[in-house]
Amino acid sequence: MNKPTTPLGRLLTAMVTPFRDDLSVDLDGAARLAQHLVETGSDGIVVTGTTGEVPTLSYEEKIELYKVVKRTVPGTAVVVAGTGNYSTEESIHLTRAAERAGVDAIMAVVPYYNNPPQEGLYRHFQAIAAATALPLIVYNVPGRTVRNLEAATTLRLAELPNIAAIKEASGKLEQIAEIIAGSPDDFRVYSGDDALTLPMMAIGAFGVISVVSHVAGREIRSMIDAFVSGDVTGAASRHWRLLPLFKAAFITTSPIPIKAALEMCGLPAGPLRPPLLAANDSERAAIRAALAGLGLGEPGA
Repeated sequence: MNKPTTPLGRLLTAMVTPFRDDLSVDLDGAARLAQHLVETGSDGIVVTGTTGEVPTLSYEEKIELYKVVKRTVPGTAVVVAGTGNYSTEESIHLTRAAERAGVDAIMAVVPYYNNPPQEGLYRHFQAIAAATALPLIVYNVPGRTVRNLEAATTLRLAELPNIAAIKEASGKLEQIAEIIAGSPDDFRVYSGDDALTLPMMAIGAFGVISVVSHVAGREIRSMIDAFVSGDVTGAASRHWRLLPLFKAAFITTSPIPIKAALEMCGLPAGPLRPPLLAANDSERAAIRAALAGLGLGEPGA
């Protein structure tokens, strides 16, 4: 059976959740940021993912974010809801609510903390996929979850009708190559690490679910487009130019650096909810310097 036909695009941004000073969700800021992302090259927006500080958001806040972002970018970008957590039942419940809220696709992370075996992972994603008609993107990020989704498990999942893609942030290029080589032609592999976008596309990945595209969307879009058009040298040149910002954006726990970068660029971000905290002075200096190297940021920010 073919995968769902919703085109996910090559550049998706894992959007931060803007907060007000009192740590309430800034829905107006979320709408402005979503519009900015579309205007700077994003094909899709992932809402309430890791970068969106999802563990600190209530169920009601998540639903409001889905609705606001979808209203803001109707027909101009795919809206993907991050609905997975360590509970299969809770993941299904939020997935169904996100579908009712009008999102275009779902992203579900490998369950964290409870560290299930590979068969448990397979059944978890199988159950979520069976609960929705939407395309589902599996998210493998062992640096956050402890458990790596092995290539053999991903390939089993890739055979299910509406599991459309994987966001691979394991950093294991051999594993990623095995997935690309063994999966159906309509199954997409996305880089979950900005710095590995071009290397992964060189071995067959489709695109990236990016953090740095919050502030350098046009530059990342240009790199991807150059590679897809066959200009490998031009794509590599763009990659090297972006590399300092790729590094600075992960100088400490994400999304701390990207929220600082957004502030420096005059874009909605706001503070972080505990237990995360704002970037310190040395981290801010590194972020500011990386932005300036690309002609980004505001003077004196």
